[in-house]
Amino acid sequence: MKALNNTELIFFCSQLALTLRSGISSLEGLSLMLEDSPGGDGRTLLEQLIREMEETGSLSRSLESAQVFPAYLCSMVELGEQTGRLDDVMESLAAHYRREEALSRNLRSAVAYPLVMLGMMIAVMAVLLIKVMPIFRQVFDQLGAQMTGFPGAVMELGGVLGDYSAVFLILAAAVAAACVFLFFTEQGRRLSSRLFNHSVFTRRLAEKIACSRFADAMSLSISSGLDVDQSLEMAEQLVEHPKVREQIQEIRKNVAEGENFAEAAARARIFSGTYARMLSAGFRAGSLEEVMKQISTQYEEEIEERIDTVLSRLEPTLVAVLSVAVGLILLSVMLPLLGIMVNIGG
Repeated sequence: MKALNNTELIFFCSQLALTLRSGISSLEGLSLMLEDSPGGDGRTLLEQLIREMEETGSLSRSLESAQVFPAYLCSMVELGEQTGRLDDVMESLAAHYRREEALSRNLRSAVAYPLVMLGMMIAVMAVLLIKVMPIFRQVFDQLGAQMTGFPGAVMELGGVLGDYSAVFLILAAAVAAACVFLFFTEQGRRLSSRLFNHSVFTRRLAEKIACSRFADAMSLSISSGLDVDQSLEMAEQLVEHPKVREQIQEIRKNVAEGENFAEAAARARIFSGTYARMLSAGFRAGSLEEVMKQISTQYEEEIEERIDTVLSRLEPTLVAVLSVAVGLILLSVMLPLLGIMVNIGG
């Protein structure tokens, strides 16, 4: 059974939180979810969880044995069981995975839209060069005209693409397969994540996303009853960005040596100036949980605004490029053709 995605985790956590809020035990909650389950892998998973809970009496152990839940979720559920705040933890986890899903959806849109536009551009250009250009070539040949310069180059390019169309179709299929590998397989997602983290175009955005996840994890962990050092350990599990992970490790080291969290975070420079001042003020006021949640929310808003800005600029740019390219190709053959027709008419 494959690992659950964010949507499935949201449903599981929110449903279990609802039953726990109603005074129903986690085992009874799973049984109620099983009654409403339509079948398939979801029903099989719930049956497995119920069997494990009947044997161990622990929800966290049941989730770990299923091997489809994130380690972070299992650790937080264990903490909720120990502190008697499992309903709060499940509700917070549902909110956490909603934010993760919203962020993932925005990133998918930011990547998919340019790819679709580029694909359309390439398809339109290919049709023009392979299907339309040969017709103009026949017209010019019948008129006894020899095309040179840019129009001649366009004609030649259309001929080359037509002659080797099978090769280009294979290349297109290879590109499509690469996209499927990068976005729909576990190894591909890890590779695309590394590329996203280190690319000069997305490096800063990736760092902001990691900082947002760090702040969100700290807020969730602290609100669940963990101390700062334990919260840092939990947050480190969640963050994959190498630079931010190193900064978290530096914070943990400085906190272990006796430095307070706000000073350690400022020394590691995990947050920018404004967020660092917010953290310092919140720590002194004893509201670390609230200020970390606020920092995470502001990062999310900043990330969404950045993505929207990029897409709003990219759309007219791609449309303009496509229009100019198509116009140049058509004009390169239409103008000489009009010139020939004028000469014939004269």
